[in-house]
Amino acid sequence: MRVRTRTLTEMKRAGRRIACVTAYDYPTARLADAAGFPLVLVGDSLGNVVLGHDSTIAVTLDAMLHHTQAVVRGAKQALVVADMPFMTYQVSAEEALRNAGRLMQEGGAHAVKVEGGASVAETVERLTSAGAPVMGHLGLTPQSVHQLGGFRVQGRSLADARRLIEDALLLQEGGAFAIVLETVPAELSRIVTERLAIPTIGIGAGPHCDGEIQVFHEILGLIDGRPRKHAKTYADLNAIIADALTRYADEVGEGRFPTEANSFDLDEGVLEALRRDGDAAGSGER
Repeated sequence: MRVRTRTLTEMKRAGRRIACVTAYDYPTARLADAAGFPLVLVGDSLGNVVLGHDSTIAVTLDAMLHHTQAVVRGAKQALVVADMPFMTYQVSAEEALRNAGRLMQEGGAHAVKVEGGASVAETVERLTSAGAPVMGHLGLTPQSVHQLGGFRVQGRSLADARRLIEDALLLQEGGAFAIVLETVPAELSRIVTERLAIPTIGIGAGPHCDGEIQVFHEILGLIDGRPRKHAKTYADLNAIIADALTRYADEVGEGRFPTEANSFDLDEGVLEALRRDGDAAGSGER
C-alpha cells in the first residue's frame, strides 16, 4: 500500500522515526523502495549530484519532471515528493499552482517541496487548498545559497532562531504536511519539533527531529570528495565501482572478455550456407 502524508503524521504521534532518502532515477528509487523508506525525495540536489552543477539553481522544471517520472516508476510504496526548482513558485501563487500541477500530473509526484517560510506561506496555503500536498524546507535553503552567503549553519542568533520557529508555525498553519530542517543547531530543531504537530525531517539538524533525510549518493560513497559533517557513509561504492570498471576495461583490452561463454551460437546449417557464399564470392561465382 502506498504511503500517504497522513502516515507520516501518524508516525510522529507514535514516536516512530521517519527514514527518508533522495532518489533521482528508476534504479535508485527501486532500491530505496525495496529498503522500505516511507518517503523518497526527488531533490533538486540532482543538480549537484547527478548533473554536475555547483548549486541547485541551474535545475529546471523540465529536468525535475524528467527525473520525477523515473522515480515514480521505481517507487511502488514510498511517498514521492518532488522539489519545486528555483523560481517556479516564487513569482506568484498562480504560477506555483501551475508548476506544482505539472509535477503531479506529468511527473506523477504525490507531493511537492518548497523552500522558505513567511515569504512562501501564502503560496503553501494556495497549493494545499487546491489539493497539492506541500512539504516545507527551512534553515539552510540551497536555492538561496547566494543570499545566505554560502552553505552555513542557520538559526544561531536569537533573532534568526525566533524567525525560524515562526516560519515553521506559519508553514504548518498554511497546511504543510512536514518540514525539512537543514543545517540548524540541534537544540533549535528540538524546539521546533516539539512545537509542531506535523513531522520535522532533519538533515544536519541533529537527533531530535521526527525523521532524517540524506542524499542517496552521499550515504553510499558515490560523491566526489569527503562526505559532509552531517552525513555518514554506509558503503564505499565509489571504490567498488571503480575497481569493477577497471577490471572490465582490462579484460576487454587483453582479450579475456567476452569469451565463448558470453557468445551466442549460429545454426550450423546457416553457418555452412554463409561459408559457401563466401567461397563462391572468393572464386568470382554468382
